[in-house]
Amino acid sequence: MKKISILLIAALLLSSCVSKKKYLALEQEHGETKNQLVKTQVEKEDLENKFAKIQARVDRYNKKINSLNEDIEDLRIENDIKLDVNDDGTIISNDAKRKMIATLEKVDQEKLANAKTLKDSMNLALQYNLEKTMHSSDLNNDEDIAVNINETVVMISISDKMLFNSGSYRISSKANNILQKLADVINSEESIDVMVEGHTDSRSINTEKIKDNWDLSVLRATSVVRKLQHKYNVDPSKLIASGRSSYQPLVENNTRENRSKNRRTRIILMPNIDKFFALMEAN
Repeated sequence: MKKISILLIAALLLSSCVSKKKYLALEQEHGETKNQLVKTQVEKEDLENKFAKIQARVDRYNKKINSLNEDIEDLRIENDIKLDVNDDGTIISNDAKRKMIATLEKVDQEKLANAKTLKDSMNLALQYNLEKTMHSSDLNNDEDIAVNINETVVMISISDKMLFNSGSYRISSKANNILQKLADVINSEESIDVMVEGHTDSRSINTEKIKDNWDLSVLRATSVVRKLQHKYNVDPSKLIASGRSSYQPLVENNTRENRSKNRRTRIILMPNIDKFFALMEAN
């Protein structure tokens, strides 16, 4: 009995020693884990600080790049709007010059070979645009309408009978078709100024409302201008009305047929160079 008690006490002491050993081992492992966690946290904070410094450097570089890009864009814009004054006195911006060159690539090379100055080249570009505009219309298809393109000016001569009754400045209803075609041409080209000229024959006229051929020619021109503005929405800032009376006849006023030829309204389409190149710069 005494022997059994001694063995039991020995077993309990041995068990106690094993448990304490495991406890110390676990405590040591916990300490190591805690140290590792602290070390990891320190490394994490160190990496975050380094990343923040790198990000700050990247932001500074990006700011410099953006600033350089803005400077480059400002220089490009400044260069585009820079005006060149050429030997012939012609003034043109670099941007407009580039666009004019693009237009001239479509021009007949024989015509282009004869352009000796920048002004010649500008005129060719204007002429090309005007011809393209006129060819897209069907104004040339009417026998009572004569169209002539002289360098950069288009002259459209419309017979009196197409627009007015004899001795009157009131536009007849039969004029609607031709005025619509004319307005389409004018409205299709932003850079055109339009002069409307009234021409009469040499026979004198004197009525209650019309004093002479000067009156008649001017009244006819203003009637056409008003119609283009109010009915066909042509910008009035493009329009000029003038009367030439009977002093620029096409032929002698010695026959009825000739007098009929002299009674006409001439529409002159004149490219406005400032508008033309402003339009090119806007495109």
